[in-house]
Amino acid sequence: MNWQSDGNVIETNFAPTLERWYERHKRDLPWRHTRDPYSIWLSEIILQQTRVAQGKPYYERFLAAYPTITDMARADERELLRLWQGLGYYSRARNLHQTARYITDELVGKFPDTFQNLLKMKGIGVYTAAAIASFAFGERVPVVDGNVYRVLARVFGVSEDITTTAAKKTFSWLAMRLIQRADDPATYNQAIMEFGAIQCTPVAPDCLLCPLQQECVAFQTGRQHLLPVKAKKAPVRERYFHYLIFQHGSKLAMRERTDRDIWQNLHEFYLVETDEPKKQLRELPLPDSIQEFVQRHGQATPPTEAVQLLSHQRIRAVFFRIELPDDANGRLPMGLAWYTMAEVEQLPKPLLVTNYLEKTFG
Repeated sequence: MNWQSDGNVIETNFAPTLERWYERHKRDLPWRHTRDPYSIWLSEIILQQTRVAQGKPYYERFLAAYPTITDMARADERELLRLWQGLGYYSRARNLHQTARYITDELVGKFPDTFQNLLKMKGIGVYTAAAIASFAFGERVPVVDGNVYRVLARVFGVSEDITTTAAKKTFSWLAMRLIQRADDPATYNQAIMEFGAIQCTPVAPDCLLCPLQQECVAFQTGRQHLLPVKAKKAPVRERYFHYLIFQHGSKLAMRERTDRDIWQNLHEFYLVETDEPKKQLRELPLPDSIQEFVQRHGQATPPTEAVQLLSHQRIRAVFFRIELPDDANGRLPMGLAWYTMAEVEQLPKPLLVTNYLEKTFG
């Protein structure tokens, strides 16, 4: 197997080999039984930053709720976000909604059918555009994601840092040349991603049963654990959330997150964020109005703690539930609103809040 990034020569059976491997080993996944661009787009957006096992039931629920792009365009955003709950990266759901509206209203329901036109859609980047263009329309354009980087780096011995612009150009060049030798671009793209997912895995790849073993530079040189080269991740940011859960009879006080931060447009309890963890309610820097409200009406139950790890943040939360007596004034300060338990269940919420509700009131 020979390749050179500064010339025009690639002599390899890489693509045909992967396509044959794929036909024998591919997983039976619902989005692989369709050429419908809407369904393929939905699956690709859901599977960003999400494992297949976790994403599959979401994909099925979304198609059941919104079987066509028009159905999604006409959806209530709150309901859409509630369905998305648990997947994280909620901007993906908002972009889905906005793009569905644009295609339905501005493009008269006609889904863009080329790589270049797909790139013009909000929330559709290079990888997703390539996936839709090849899977739905048979365009000969390669997908390049984390799985593809890993396979190409190991098989061809590419030691450039995949986080750099220069490396992205190298891998794009190589991927484009390789797909030219594929019998079918859709099958080839599915094959290389599947190969990276279940054969050439990040840790302990199955090299002994690999059809590319003899041509793989990493295997021949014992560098599987060194490729691909990737700069170290940025350190995880620690954040300390302290929630005050005001409960009045069967109602809870909640509000919508409107800041440009994590969980935008989702609902949560009254929040106090601090630079250091606080274990006691009296330690929190509460506004005078809240202090007075708690002292006048509230009876705090023992706090509970939870942790949620995001991509570059770790949220350490403490929940202080404050029960108000039946004769307390039910009016709330600081922009909160009362919701019944049934209403709370229907609100889109961060997973951290959902888990607390299930453990406390479920």
